[in-house]
Formats: sequence, structure tokens, C-alpha cells
Amino acid sequence: MKPRRPYLLRALHEWIGDSGETPHVVVDAGVDGVVVPRPYVKDGKIVLNVSLSATRGLQLGNDALSFDARFGGASFSVYVPVRAVLGIYSRESGQGMIFSEGDADPDPGDSPSPPSPAASAGEPAVPAGKGGKSGKRPKLQVVK
Repeated sequence: MKPRRPYLLRALHEWIGDSGETPHVVVDAGVDGVVVPRPYVKDGKIVLNVSLSATRGLQLGNDALSFDARFGGASFSVYVPVRAVLGIYSRESGQGMIFSEGDADPDPGDSPSPPSPAASAGEPAVPAGKGGKSGKRPKLQVVK
């Protein structure tokens, strides 16, 4: 069967946008092929606003997501293989999904990585950021 991750990514992106909220993706910046502005990478990960208003030419394909956006006032072309997308969530409500290893086909050369301490404790990792207008940090929730 085909990997589920690109389909889940597109569906959740649409659901979050249709709900009037702002979709953000958490990306493992260490995966081969990831092209993101490196100054914004923290602890090997980057959180990207993938709303239609924050991106230009957003493509959510089966193999990668790509778009142009501004970072610190400078335009940058972002390219993220789908296997590098760790999750998608709403900035305002924190609702979204953390993807499992089975949602994407690993590269033949990739070796399985151990689960993070937060994942093994059953608690999703919360990306750093300002959060919504209320000042609260977003909280990821697994959507089943």
C-alpha cells in the first residue's frame, strides 16, 4: 500500500484551514533533502506555518511539501520530503496529529530511530513558539 502520511497531511491541512485556524508542521531538519532556513532550526527541528496566507505556491505532494515564504524579511524556497514531517497541528487550538513511523515509507538506507523520551512517555512533544494570542503554548493532541 501507499504511505498514509501525505494523505493525512493534506486532509489535516485542509481541516485546520477550513476551521479558520493556522496549520503548522513540525519538521525533522536532519532528514536528507530538507531545505529550510537553518537559523530557525532548534534542536534539529523546525516549526513551519503552512497556512495559505503565509506561503506562496504551497504544494502538498505525495513525496514532498514545498513553498516559498519570508523568514526575517527574506524570501526562501522551502522543500521538505514528506518523511521529514513529524506532525501537523493548529497554532490556536493545538489539535492535530503526530505521525507514526508506519505513516511513511522509510528510505532503504534509513535505520529506525529510537522513540523520543516524550513519545515513549505517551506525551507528544510541544514545539517552541509564541502560541496563540492568549499567550498559551499550543498542545498537540493525537487525533484518531
